[in-house]
Amino acid sequence: MSTPDQPATEAASDWSDRLFGGFRKTSERLAGNLAGLGGGSRLTPAQLDALEDALIMSDLGPRAAARIRDRLADERFDRDADERAIMEVVAREIAEILRPVAKPLDVVAFPRPQVILVIGVNGSGKTTTIAKLAHLFQEQDYSVMLAAGDTFRAAAIGQLGVWADRLSIPIVKGPEGGDPASIVFDAVKAATDQGIDALIVDTAGRLQNKRELMDELAKIRRVLGRLNPAAPHDVVLVLDATNGQNALSQIEIFKEVAGVSGLIMTKLDGTARGGVLVAAAEQYGLPIHAIGVGEKIDDLRPFNPDLLARVIAGIA
Repeated sequence: MSTPDQPATEAASDWSDRLFGGFRKTSERLAGNLAGLGGGSRLTPAQLDALEDALIMSDLGPRAAARIRDRLADERFDRDADERAIMEVVAREIAEILRPVAKPLDVVAFPRPQVILVIGVNGSGKTTTIAKLAHLFQEQDYSVMLAAGDTFRAAAIGQLGVWADRLSIPIVKGPEGGDPASIVFDAVKAATDQGIDALIVDTAGRLQNKRELMDELAKIRRVLGRLNPAAPHDVVLVLDATNGQNALSQIEIFKEVAGVSGLIMTKLDGTARGGVLVAAAEQYGLPIHAIGVGEKIDDLRPFNPDLLARVIAGIA
C-alpha cells in the first residue's frame, strides 16, 4: 500500500541513483589516484605529497588539494591508516568546502518577477539548463516565463521556443540579430503584467569579444533598472563539467564581464572531471545553485553537500 510520502521518497531515491552514476568516474579516478596510500597512524610527508598530487590530478584543484593535505597532516588515525580511513577524512573536508556554497536558487523577489540572467559559453548546455531550471521552478508551483535574449544564434531562439512549448510556459522572443535589451524589456513588462514569479533570460554566450558582451549585458541591466531597480536578481553562470579546469577560467572571465552571482554545473553525467565542482567552490566561493547529472528534464537539482562529498570520495 502506497503512502503520501512514497512519490517523494521514490524521487529522492531516483535522484540519488543518478548522483551516484554521474560521479562514478570521478570517484573511480580519485580512488585510482590514491591507491596504495596508507600505513601508520600518521601520514608521512612523502605520502601527503602523493595525496596532494592525486587530488589535483582528480580535478579538485590546487587550493582544495592543499587544504585537504593540511587536514590529513593533522590527522592521527586510531588504527593504521588505510584507503577507507583516508577517504573518510577527504569526504569530511570536501563537505566543509561544499556546505557554504550549496544554495538553491530561491524565488524571493518582491515585487515579482524575479529576473534571472543565465550566461555561459556556447556549448555549455545553457539553453537546456534554462529549460530544466524552469521545470524545477514549476515543480515548486512558481509561474515561469522565458526570454530569448541570445539573438546572436537563431538555433538558440528556436531551441528555447521548443522547450517553452514542451513546458507550456510563455516565451518572449524576437528575430535573429535583434536587440537583446529590447526583448528583455518586453519580457519584464509582460512578466510584471501577468504576475509571473520567475523570468529566466537567455543571453549571448560568445566570449570572442569580451567588450561587446560586456556592453550588451550593461545595456540589458540599464533597461531592467528602468522597470525594476532590483533586477537582475541573479546572474547565473552555466558551466560544463567536462571542461575540467577550463571551467574555472570561464568563472574568472564571466565574473569580470557579467558580475556572476551563482553557478550551475552541468554534464556531470559520467564525466571523470566532477572534482572541478570542489575546485570552483574552494577557489571562488560562489553559490552553486544546482547540478545536472543526466539528460532528463528533471535531472537538475540542488545538492546535499555531505552526500555529494561522500559520493565524490566513493564511500557513500
